[in-house]
Amino acid sequence: MSQHLIIAPILIPLLAAALQLLIGEKRRRTVLTLSVVACAVLVLACAALMHMVSVEGAQAAVYRIGDWPAHFGIVLVADRLSALMVLLTSVLALALLPYALGRWQHRGGHFQPLLQFLLMGLNGAFLTGDLFNLFVFFEVLLAASYGLALHGSGARRVSAGLHYITINLTASMLFLIGVSLIFGVTGTLNMAALAELIPHVPERTRALLHAGAAILGVAFLIKTAMWPLGFWLPRTYAAAAPAVAAMFALMTKVGIYVLLRLGLLLFGDGAGPASAHFGSDWMVWGGMATLVAGIVGMLGARELGKLAGYNVVISAGTLLGAIGLQQPRVTAGALAYLVISTLAIAAFFLIAGLLASDGDDETDDTLSLEPYEQAGETPANESLYAQEDESRVVILAPIAMLGLGFSACAVLLAGLPPLAGFLAKFALLAPMLDGGARGGASVLFVLIIVAGLCTVIALCRAGIQIFWVEPERIFPKVRLTESVSIAVLLGLCLLLTIWVERPLQYLRDTAAQLHAPGNYIHAVLPDAAGVAP
Repeated sequence: MSQHLIIAPILIPLLAAALQLLIGEKRRRTVLTLSVVACAVLVLACAALMHMVSVEGAQAAVYRIGDWPAHFGIVLVADRLSALMVLLTSVLALALLPYALGRWQHRGGHFQPLLQFLLMGLNGAFLTGDLFNLFVFFEVLLAASYGLALHGSGARRVSAGLHYITINLTASMLFLIGVSLIFGVTGTLNMAALAELIPHVPERTRALLHAGAAILGVAFLIKTAMWPLGFWLPRTYAAAAPAVAAMFALMTKVGIYVLLRLGLLLFGDGAGPASAHFGSDWMVWGGMATLVAGIVGMLGARELGKLAGYNVVISAGTLLGAIGLQQPRVTAGALAYLVISTLAIAAFFLIAGLLASDGDDETDDTLSLEPYEQAGETPANESLYAQEDESRVVILAPIAMLGLGFSACAVLLAGLPPLAGFLAKFALLAPMLDGGARGGASVLFVLIIVAGLCTVIALCRAGIQIFWVEPERIFPKVRLTESVSIAVLLGLCLLLTIWVERPLQYLRDTAAQLHAPGNYIHAVLPDAAGVAP
């Protein structure tokens, strides 16, 4: 049964979504129970899959659907990286479910089936072994994300959602064009077969191969929000429902995953002198430009949702630059940063959603950081503050919980000690100081440090404006389920602060496996002989 674990992360959400659609929206408790059970089983399956691919000496695990040869059939491949990504996806979904069980999911229909279809698409994209099915799963997750982006309606959300749909349809068109060019040159879309064939592509068609790879890369750079292709992200994420935006924090990592996978598998050191490290310099400098754009946007943001969105942009820029360097130690640090930043940004979106709404407004979840006055209203804070005398104010929950959560997110996103954000950034930045670092590493190093400093400035300013400057700001009532989601996400970051060595060793082994793609190739194609096309 262990070999079937590879397909479980795809089948579990697919079956859950199908059953939820058959049950219908009227039986909400049944639908919710099914979601919780499916996500819990998914976490267990993904954890078992990670254990299976991480045992000593284990190669990448391969699942040939219908037992067709990899050149012709659908093949799923689980190695350390894909197992890490599907586990992160499932854990994030399970952590977000309590938050979505309350007020948020009732603002529109079919929230739970859409979430399950999104999980199916994400997990499929991480596990597929060929570009055609990567496109299929990419479209599945995008179709689900369209519904989730528009969930809850409202003019602002619909406007941003339609913009998001248009951008991603353009990316899908570029994806198809790039894949078509690659197939025309090589005659295959299997990733392992492409890695075998690319070193032997004739010079007369190599330019066409590079053009196809570049167009395919642009499609995923749009999804990754690289500057100037990521202008859509802060507005879209800020307009989405908080639980949706938190899940979307992982979706930019799909582009990072594909660029990392294809960059090292197809255009690594074994791709030949003409194709080795193709496009890597563009990713390094594009990551730097994205960092600058994210810093400027974050310092100018006046809404918590957009502030969180620009943190996603900074995260994307950091990861793009890091994977563009194509160094094993930097890659290991980048994977650590990917995990921590995803969890922290997701928690930040949830906190921003609570601060933006008192639970009664169903159309506008935007929290402005500008000072305001609400004449004629009695602040809801009267039940949350206990005035003992003129000089002493005792702050009670939920303001204390929101303030502590906000502070923890700020420390994690800025990369300050002692939390895991500092450890991840240290693991990422330390190898850049080595003498053998490629060009641009020193500039990237400085920009990442500056981004952390600017994150401290922007989040401190926002925290002061929200919690100190305006004593009459109306804070919401926080439900237990919403607190649970935030506590779980931040608790995972705290756990990774205390329990460091084994996760870091796993990431180092993952980076080493990525930079030595022979394991992947020979697991998929045991008889690979490097035959020229």
